[in-house]
Amino acid sequence: MLEHMKGAIFDLDGVIVDTAKYHFLAWRSLAEELGFEFTEEHNERLKGVSRMRSLDILLEIGGVEISEEQKIAMAEKKNRRYIEYISTLDESELLPGVRKYLTDLRENGIGIALGSASKNAEFILDKLNITDLFDVVIDGNKVSLAKPDPEVFLMACAGLKLQPEDCVVFEDAEAGVQAGKAAGMKVVGIGSSEVLKEADNVIAGLHVLG
Repeated sequence: MLEHMKGAIFDLDGVIVDTAKYHFLAWRSLAEELGFEFTEEHNERLKGVSRMRSLDILLEIGGVEISEEQKIAMAEKKNRRYIEYISTLDESELLPGVRKYLTDLRENGIGIALGSASKNAEFILDKLNITDLFDVVIDGNKVSLAKPDPEVFLMACAGLKLQPEDCVVFEDAEAGVQAGKAAGMKVVGIGSSEVLKEADNVIAGLHVLG
């Protein structure tokens, strides 16, 4: 599968860098303000999901109902806190094997794209000093539909000027795996084969491909 790919499309959180912990801290502080506990188990439901949908899930967990206007303000508050956390990111937070694998792909003429729901993706890539390793960056500012809709991956594939069957998606979230499959691409899951059972292959991380 990997031998024949012409393009590699990577999710960001959990594949390139672990920013999930910072999302969790930001969401948890919001839940505390609203008067309920938000656990790491709850946080699993937010993986690979857009910011506004994540907020809806959080409010469902807490049994809280607010207006659309309040939701927008709350999502912005969460994002400000998250940016405060990630403003200290540097290359040391790249997950094991990431830089080597991206460099190897580049040297072998494979197109490299990012396909992430994050609206802070470019900021994070800059912090990690790997922006120049990506040919195409499709993030939450460029798509209107959240995973498991395949829009983000289809846009990344189009940006690479390739066909879906020529691309492989690297994902750590169930919704992301479903999006990759819906796009007509092969998918490598990063993490647990029990959770990512729809992926074509599951590995512990990019370091195993080095």
